[in-house]
Amino acid sequence: MALFRIVRCLAVAALVSTPGAADAQELRLFDAHLHYNQEAMSLYPLDKALEIFRRNGVTGILATSRPNLGTNQLFETKPPGLWVVPFLRPYRVRSDVQTWSTDPAIYELIQTEYKKGYYRGIGEFHIYGEGARAEIVKKTVEFAGQRDMWLHAHCDEPALVILFQHNPRAKIIWAHTGFTTPLPRVRELLEQHPGLIAEMSYRSDITDGSGQVTAEWRALIARHSDRVVIGSDTWINERWFGYDTLMKNYRGWLAQLPADQAQRIAYGNAERLFGPKGGE
Repeated sequence: MALFRIVRCLAVAALVSTPGAADAQELRLFDAHLHYNQEAMSLYPLDKALEIFRRNGVTGILATSRPNLGTNQLFETKPPGLWVVPFLRPYRVRSDVQTWSTDPAIYELIQTEYKKGYYRGIGEFHIYGEGARAEIVKKTVEFAGQRDMWLHAHCDEPALVILFQHNPRAKIIWAHTGFTTPLPRVRELLEQHPGLIAEMSYRSDITDGSGQVTAEWRALIARHSDRVVIGSDTWINERWFGYDTLMKNYRGWLAQLPADQAQRIAYGNAERLFGPKGGE
């Protein structure tokens, strides 16, 4: 009987010593990498998309789309219970992913679309290596900087460095945090660039084979939990289909963090970064 009481006390102590565990399932989430592309709009009309957000406790999204029609619809509808932060995407059709950085018409698109007056950033855009030196990329970085806009960059490390060379004060959400960029280098980049935010979709190394947050990620998050956001990256319809699982997985590792760190990553950082409209 005494042994049972000891084991029970140890189990309770273990739960109490994990500050984030009790509340992780109740956290509201901000999806900082949401695409509502043309392909999704027919399979997931607005009412269905909003239901997906509701059942997953997602109360805010960083919305982008190809073309920008999906983002416009999400923002202009002003759906109750959902805070939409619209980003201007420099894509009209899928092939623009490869050619936007050398196509003068894209910079005209950015200028024209910006006149809607509500975009908070530009992206997600794809750029790699020396391609980031292209004149249109440089002009896009300058355009954003002059208007206090964010950039949402799907890029490798060399391109990220060049983006900051264009404007050391740039504000950049790094999509996927480079996918596989080693954590010591991620930490170095975060500490070199105050405007850099790490977005966690497709970072499969956050947890180990047993689902536990690795010691390396725990250390980085403990130091920079105010620089981390989560996202679904619904770039194809399969990601919409698996949205529930994506959010469940986020809640799984957020539950292993101290409560204050989990809250920042889940939603708090978005309120701080994209305010003062946070929480509307």
